[in-house]
Amino acid sequence: MLVHAEVKRFKPQAAVLKALAHPARLLIVDELSRGERCVCELTELVGARMPTVSRHLSLLKHAGIVDDEKRGAQVFYRLRVPCVLNFFKCVQAVQAGGK
Repeated sequence: MLVHAEVKRFKPQAAVLKALAHPARLLIVDELSRGERCVCELTELVGARMPTVSRHLSLLKHAGIVDDEKRGAQVFYRLRVPCVLNFFKCVQAVQAGGK
């Protein structure tokens, strides 16, 4: 059963990767790398309806990737851990064949 315990310890990392595993969420993270944005700006950027973008943001927040702050009727999002952008560079290196 040691193997099962070893696999289990990677569940939190898998949850983060799963949260990033959608083109719209990757676009949102990329946009937030330039600064905080309100949901309305992200909705326009993604080209989806507000409930869909809100679900994407909720997944990213639950995974610990973004934080939010309500200001009046608006909710603003920002990257909680900008180091997630290093992952983007790593993925690009994999795509380039490790070069």
